[in-house]
Order: sequence, then C-alpha cells, then structure tokens
Amino acid sequence: MSSTGSHTKDAPDRLIWLDGALRPWADATIHVLSHAVQRGSLVFDYLSVHELEAGNAAGHPAGAALFRLPEHVDRFFHSCGLMGLPVAQDAAAIGTAIRETVIANPGARAVKISAYFASVEIDVIPMDTHVTVAIAAYDPAADIQTRLPVQPPPKPRTVKLWIEKERANRREDIVSPQAKVSANYASPMTAKAQARAEGYDEIVLVDEDGHLAEAPTSNLFFVHEGALVTPPAKKVLHGVTRSSVLALAKAEGIEVHERALGPEALLSASEAFLTGTTAGVWPIESVDRKPLGGCPGPISRTLRDRFKRASAGDDPEFAHWLTPAAG
Repeated sequence: MSSTGSHTKDAPDRLIWLDGALRPWADATIHVLSHAVQRGSLVFDYLSVHELEAGNAAGHPAGAALFRLPEHVDRFFHSCGLMGLPVAQDAAAIGTAIRETVIANPGARAVKISAYFASVEIDVIPMDTHVTVAIAAYDPAADIQTRLPVQPPPKPRTVKLWIEKERANRREDIVSPQAKVSANYASPMTAKAQARAEGYDEIVLVDEDGHLAEAPTSNLFFVHEGALVTPPAKKVLHGVTRSSVLALAKAEGIEVHERALGPEALLSASEAFLTGTTAGVWPIESVDRKPLGGCPGPISRTLRDRFKRASAGDDPEFAHWLTPAAG
C-alpha cells in the first residue's frame, strides 16, 4: 500500500490487487483514522518470488514462481484467525489472487498480502467488520528502497547480533507470537533501532521466561553441544523459512533439536544463523561483540547453499516448494 502522505518518489508502475480488482499502486490508500492504522490490527504475510530458468532441475516452466505458496497462505489465515479478522475469501481464492498479481507485475521479487479493517472506527472493536485484502507484488529494492529519501544500510553478508536485554518477545497471553500482525512489531522496532545505533545489525529477543526466542523478522538457529538447536515453535513465529531449514537439515542428516535455552547457550555456540524470507539463511559472526567460530560455519554453509538451490528450482527433492505463477 502507498499513502498520500508518503515521502517516496513517484509511485512505482505496479498494480495492487485490492478486494478482487487490480489498481495502480498510488490508488491503494487507506484513511489515517482507519482501525488498521489507529489500532495496529493489520495482518500480513510476505513471500518470495523467484525467476526460474528453462530446464531447471525442479522441472518447472521458466518464469516467475512462488516459494512455498500454500504454507504462506495457511499462515496468513492462521494469523487472521488469531486476530479475529473474518476474511471473505478462502485459501484457494487467495492463492489464485497472489498468482494473478505476480503475473500482472513482471519482475516482482516479493509478495506482501495484507488483511485489515479499512473503516474509520471509534472503539477498539470495529463496527464495520469488512476485511479488506490487498496483495502487492514488487521488487523491494527498485520499487521501495531506491525511492526513499534516505537509503537503508546495505545488508551485510554476516550478522553482528545483539541479545536484547530490556524488551521481551511477544507473549501468548497478550498477542500470540504466531500472529503476523502489525502491532507485534512496535516493541522490536525501538529495540532494533537502539542496537543499530550501537553498531549491531540485528537483535534477538528472549521470551518471558528468559529463553532465547527470535529476531523481529527472522528465526534463530545455532549449534549447541554438536547439534543444531532452534527455540520451540510455541514461543516463536512459525517461519516458513524456519520449517524449510528443518526439512533441509533432515535431508542432510543434521541432528536438530527444538529446545528452550538461555542466552548463554548462544554466546557459547560454535556457529549460528538467522532465517527468514528476506534473510534466507544469514550467518551470525558475533553475539554481543563476542565472535563465534568460523563464519559461516560448516552447518550454516551447507544449509545456506542448499536453501538457495531449493528456492531457485535447482533441487529436485524440493521441487514441490515452488508454485509457478502462470502454471
């Protein structure tokens, strides 16, 4: 979505699917007093688009393909259910709309799907319960980053990580960690801004019990006592890349445990990485300025490289993870 109050340059030449119709990017606006803006009730999901070459190992036709489309759509509906947003469309219709939007936007590298109460409301509970669904397919760099008045810092190849000491991860008794809702990102935003000002690239949050949880937009993996460990799914967002890495680790014969551990386990890890749609498999070079071992370590490198092959259509074993947009 764009806003008439945006400070970006001229709007990208993109079409956004909005409640069943494709509209110009600049027309996909929302009122400043809407429930979604004022109450933070917008639910979203984000998935990647990959341009497959002819003759790819996955056996798909050349052209745009979506990475794990069914899993992203399922998570989107799960988030909507957790937040009480009654989306009118079913999963099949949303999947079709996503593919239609990608086809209408050549060169797109990502898709963001949003569901929100667009009506202007007074109470916390909206009286107009129509849920608007918007689907944007775009190139994050060309269509957004290059149009900002200040360019964001380039993504480093490896991560300088800070374990956040003051703000805990989202809690089940407040807003579920599994809900991709805009309100869930306010606290990590301020914590990450402070960490970045102090020279870190990313933060990892702990849960209310003091155990390692996740980064604001990515999941955490690290090697502890010879095995790959990730925080339990109950306490973190069900990352699609996270589940992909778990499947890839199994295929590679790598021992993995979902285990609740404190920050000291990460500080003593031999290697670690973050996972996410934007991050992919992103090796961590240091934690609280303490260098980890080799970066990337052997497990990080193996999973990073295989994840790249799978998402590019170069891994026949995981060909089912890709859905051709025009297929």
